[in-house]
Amino acid sequence: MNTSPSTTSTTMTGEQAAWRARVADYWELTKPRIVAMELITIAMGFYLAAGSDWSGWVLFATCLGTGLVAGSASALNMWIERDLDALMIRTANRPLPAGRLEPWQAVVFGAVMLAAGSALLYAGPGVPTLALGLACWCLYVVIYTPLKTRSTLNTAIGAASGSLPILMGWVAAGGEWNMVAFALFGVLYLWQYPHFMAIAWRCRDDYERGGYVMSTTVDPTGRRAGFEAITGAVALLPVSLIPATIATSPLLGGAYVVWASLLGIVYLWAAVRFARAPGDASSRTLLRASLLYLPLWIVGLFLVAV
Repeated sequence: MNTSPSTTSTTMTGEQAAWRARVADYWELTKPRIVAMELITIAMGFYLAAGSDWSGWVLFATCLGTGLVAGSASALNMWIERDLDALMIRTANRPLPAGRLEPWQAVVFGAVMLAAGSALLYAGPGVPTLALGLACWCLYVVIYTPLKTRSTLNTAIGAASGSLPILMGWVAAGGEWNMVAFALFGVLYLWQYPHFMAIAWRCRDDYERGGYVMSTTVDPTGRRAGFEAITGAVALLPVSLIPATIATSPLLGGAYVVWASLLGIVYLWAAVRFARAPGDASSRTLLRASLLYLPLWIVGLFLVAV
């Protein structure tokens, strides 16, 4: 029996669509938006530490290796939380709860990425950067993920995991463990508190359905989330200015002080607005302020350090 060209074409189109959908599901397991932000902070840390003396191979291995390790952490996070994700509206259509991928596929995918990413970090920047990458992975998968259903301390652990990539870039470029490095880590760490409180408020019903212990589920009034948002924003201001006070810092000078201060004041204003009246409008404002703060701060780092 002969197969007509139109039938063959239709079959190939269907197979291509299925293959693309499968690739898209694996891609979704990596939480690409989070990975992209981590890669930007890694590149910034690398740039600040290296200046004009840098290795393209080391930067490439650091970024790709960290991206693979971060993608592995996300995939295994989704594997662990697959049953809880099925209970929440915003996550029910993820590949695992929706049944588009099997749990074992996520585990194998995550393990392969972890192995490949670790190998790249070892071959490129070396053991110190690899150690930071594995610490980031362990904080996210082993501690943060199970803690989300047990204690509000999960926010502190998750923030630490999300802040380590800039140190990975710094160390990969040969940067010293000094106050500038710790201040960069501190900015990313403290930035996450107002950012996450806005998300926690907007997703509080979903978190309640999933059984997550967040500031907005243990205190539905939003007062606790507001207090934590203000605390993070207040602490962020002086910490963000530390790099401008160190003699050897690439950010030494008034331009960075003005830029970081303006961003910090706007962020604090949004946090205060949310704390005074927790609601959809104020949480949306705080979330937008957080999403503007980080890229604008990074742009400022680049412009000042040029």
